[in-house]
Amino acid sequence: MCGRYTLKDPKLLKRRFSIHGKIPEIKPNYNTAPGQIMPVIVNHGEGNVIEMMRWGLIPVWAKDDKIGYKMINARAETLDEKPTWKRPLKSQRCIIPASGFYEWQKHGSTKQPFYIHLPDSELMGFAGLFDTWHDPAGNEVRSYSIITTTPNSLMKPIHDRMPAILHQSAEDSWIDPAADGNTGYLESLLRPYTAKDMDAYEVSDEVNKPQNNRLDVMLELSGKNDA
Repeated sequence: MCGRYTLKDPKLLKRRFSIHGKIPEIKPNYNTAPGQIMPVIVNHGEGNVIEMMRWGLIPVWAKDDKIGYKMINARAETLDEKPTWKRPLKSQRCIIPASGFYEWQKHGSTKQPFYIHLPDSELMGFAGLFDTWHDPAGNEVRSYSIITTTPNSLMKPIHDRMPAILHQSAEDSWIDPAADGNTGYLESLLRPYTAKDMDAYEVSDEVNKPQNNRLDVMLELSGKNDA
């Protein structure tokens, strides 16, 4: 799964993802947790734009927003089989920009957190899905889920899932409205990222608490800052 990620320098988003129009004010987030409002990239037919959405997809049919905390991830292998994901896969796709993500490796009764990133790139883009829900008062809530896939050779010793990181050449294709309904093609983009282009290192268990939203939680345990 992917339960935490980072967005270290939002100022880089406009150029990296060819964003059109004005960008909302976005603060760095070093320990993004479900339920938080974060930027996602969508294309409604007029180029890439940033929208702020809540992490944890709330389906349009949901009775309340609590279900969102159970919908932070969607498995790539079953997107076209489950109604919750099948509809947004066709026409409600997004990219979640991130600097890296955290994952926990089990050691007996304990878990060691790792930080995983692309050492040659400041940003990566997770494939995601979004939906629009209305609360009982009629207020609109837009929310998203990060798609996960099988682990590559770097991630396999750490965890059995990893976010579906899009190769940069496939990012625009993922959210292109021209691909709406072409689920076979879209699913072909959801492959484990190239392991040799990624890096992982141990971090402090301070990251276990979402309130520890500081740059130092990204630092390698040895004290070396590879982030």
